[in-house]
Amino acid sequence: MRLVVDLNRCQGYAQCAFLAPDVFTLHGEEALLYHPHPDDAQRENVARAATACPVQAILVERDEVSGVR
Repeated sequence: MRLVVDLNRCQGYAQCAFLAPDVFTLHGEEALLYHPHPDDAQRENVARAATACPVQAILVERDEVSGVR
């Protein structure tokens, strides 16, 4: 799984940081930091975070090796 966040679209609502705190963190008031290749154990939390993003700034891409999302 690979994450891509459109940081120009991100408005700092931090829903992702609440739902997947091991993957997303808010640095300061607006700067989002994230792990682009989170552990598979975070798959469900990442999916929830992407769905909860009010501006749909999070894209979850398939794993190229296994074809698994």
